[in-house]
Amino acid sequence: MTAFVGTVAVLLAAFVKGAVAFGFPTLATPLFALVVDVKSAIAILILPNLVMDAIQALRRPGLPATLRRHVVLYVSGVVGTFIGTYELKRFSDRQALLVLGAFIIVFVALNVSRWQFRVDPARERYLSVPAGLVVGIMGGITNAHGTPLVLYLYALGLEKAEFVRAVSLGFIVYKAAQFVAVTQAGMMTLRLFGWSVVASAVALGGFGLGLRVQDRMNQAAFNRAVLIVLAGLGAFLIFRSLR
Repeated sequence: MTAFVGTVAVLLAAFVKGAVAFGFPTLATPLFALVVDVKSAIAILILPNLVMDAIQALRRPGLPATLRRHVVLYVSGVVGTFIGTYELKRFSDRQALLVLGAFIIVFVALNVSRWQFRVDPARERYLSVPAGLVVGIMGGITNAHGTPLVLYLYALGLEKAEFVRAVSLGFIVYKAAQFVAVTQAGMMTLRLFGWSVVASAVALGGFGLGLRVQDRMNQAAFNRAVLIVLAGLGAFLIFRSLR
């Protein structure tokens, strides 16, 4: 039963990630936690996330330019992660999830109306640090860096390939830091690392199918898909916070 539920969780979440470049830990962690404890689920799912993000970041040319453009965002996000981890002591899980979920729903609602929220590229250099701090702090509190990062990068109005690279690079930075942290904390045992390798192999199946869907979508369809997944994640986070 454990293997079946874990396989379904990883395949489903990997497919979504392949299609829209994010959503893997947010979907897979609570599903996987149905059959294992949450700490083990987090540890097992780190490596698959890193493998898929590396593939997405390297699929198309332009990686150095993306890194140069967003390096301040990523670095400040790491700083914010430490702040958020400390602030986690002051927040209950329900409060943090409710705030993040509600923020996502408001963001999506604005973007499907005529009051679309967009960041002027001319102001990006001034917003990278505060945006990175918010991403890191929210991620440290909720263990969901991806959602606030996606919100900011979507607001920049990036072209599909650039959006996927930028999201993937950010996830690599944050998940690599998390891998070090869970290893130092003793959460990543040799047995769990072995399961993480197995989960990575399983994830590639769903991920490959998701990438095919992504490649078939034009920019408008991709933007709609991102908003739909964000809305679903926002509703899911609010549901989890109210249980």
